[in-house]
Amino acid sequence: MADIRTSSLKSPIDVAEYLFTRLHQIGVRSVHGVPGDFNLVALDYIPQVGLKWVGNCNELNAGYAADGYARVNGMAAIVTTFGVGELSTVNAIAGAYSEHVPVVHIVGTPSTISQNDGKLLHHTLGNGDFNVFADMNREITCAMAKLTCPDDAVSLIDYALQQCWIQSRPVYITLPTDIVKKKVEGERLKTPIDLHFPANEQARENYCVDVVMKYLHEAKNPIILVDACAIRHRVLDEVHDLVEKTKLPVFVTPMGKGAVNETHENFGGVYAGEGSQPDVKERVEASDLILTVGAIKSDFNTAGFSYKTSQLNTIDFHSTHITVRYSEYPGVHMRGVLRKVIQQVDLNRLSTVAGPRMSNKVKENEDDSETITQAWFWPRVGQFLKENDIVITETGTANFGIWETRFPKGVTAISQVLWGSIGYSVGACQGACLAARDAGSDRRTILFVGDGSFQLTVQELSTMIRLGLKPIIFVICNEGYTIERFIHGMDATYNDIQPWHCKDLVNAFGAKHGESRTYQIRTKEQTNELFEDKQFSSANVLQFVELYIPKKDAPRALKLTAEASAHNNAE
Repeated sequence: MADIRTSSLKSPIDVAEYLFTRLHQIGVRSVHGVPGDFNLVALDYIPQVGLKWVGNCNELNAGYAADGYARVNGMAAIVTTFGVGELSTVNAIAGAYSEHVPVVHIVGTPSTISQNDGKLLHHTLGNGDFNVFADMNREITCAMAKLTCPDDAVSLIDYALQQCWIQSRPVYITLPTDIVKKKVEGERLKTPIDLHFPANEQARENYCVDVVMKYLHEAKNPIILVDACAIRHRVLDEVHDLVEKTKLPVFVTPMGKGAVNETHENFGGVYAGEGSQPDVKERVEASDLILTVGAIKSDFNTAGFSYKTSQLNTIDFHSTHITVRYSEYPGVHMRGVLRKVIQQVDLNRLSTVAGPRMSNKVKENEDDSETITQAWFWPRVGQFLKENDIVITETGTANFGIWETRFPKGVTAISQVLWGSIGYSVGACQGACLAARDAGSDRRTILFVGDGSFQLTVQELSTMIRLGLKPIIFVICNEGYTIERFIHGMDATYNDIQPWHCKDLVNAFGAKHGESRTYQIRTKEQTNELFEDKQFSSANVLQFVELYIPKKDAPRALKLTAEASAHNNAE
């Protein structure tokens, strides 16, 4: 006898096909994850809708890779299995939530019948509670869709994907084994999910704009400070237009690296309180009005809460509210306000005072030694980079050293300054590099990771080789956890690691002859020769560089931040 519900559908389609088709419509082209018995049937649908399955070495790495993919592509998806798989990726999903990265986490679960009967299944806690893992994920996702019935499955899917995009945070979707092939209405796929950002209530927005304009026109020395959420909540067009029209000095925070064109004549550098270059610190802290866009004032983003700015001189633009001095305007998104500020600013009433110009200070950091130093290396990296490169830096020396690198135009910077999970960057490199290839671009993907962090997630090098990706990977060999040494335990054995022959892992993981190149760099001369090598610069194969820097050398900003962190830990 025909299913009455199914027979009424105009274009019956399986739930899994609907879900993966929606992901394809939004722009996802590759799906990360690890197979498990509760998601296997669902995985069969991935190639059917034009998606590619990545297949990572473990779920944590898959989560990091999905994060990196989303930062380049706009959104990402990961599939794990119930319990053991989803919990392995929780750290990565929490990091994506913390740093406002839109990742769709799809979890294959036991059948609804097994769940309702409370069966004693594998991958459970043995107590019949099938909601416990979803409850764990609830605090690190902005929306949940438990697909327990085909009647509301498409609505739940569409809502979750919409919120993932709009809120720029992870969502969690459970797909029971007996729901995968249930039929839903495919006609709905003809109508794209509405991904437009909700407009502000006009009266409230206009009032907020009037207040902003009052203080902006009165200011004698205003500047713009751009942070991570300007990137995550997609207001970079507004930021660029604001800089172009006003000609105000513009700075970025560490998490805001790559948000603006760093070759622009008004770009002054990275502001992070005491971690800033002296001329940047002086200029920002002398301003009588700071327009901050998408601020995340965390400890590492502010060099240990060392800002010397006053809220009385600050206007904060956020995705959920605007704060003008000490007055908050909730429910007002920065996009609409910024656009009207750009339209209404009176250049005849705007005071502009020139700021510093950032440059890659290589000569200023040269010495008589051939030893590679952190102070010399990072400005030198700035000379090696090209327009539109993707640059990934690991929590540690790389995250802080990159502050001293002036980027060419169009560079995308990926780091995890707020969440700070070591090992993140290796997985993120795989995801970012894949996203660039999926987009059909020839952008180079360049990773800087310490030897300690590299050991946590090294398996993703294998995934990069299997996928035929061509990143440039620099492993900074400095004998362990340098950032931890400067926080506490400079010579403690817990900050040491077993040295690896890192570059040999490329062959150990099965790279074919002619599809990779490896290097070992120990001197400034060797670094210069490498950076000037046209073959190396072309990035036409996967390239792996062991870069040796002294154990107790660290970027200036890291030393200052570590000292502040140690002080905060002791309070």
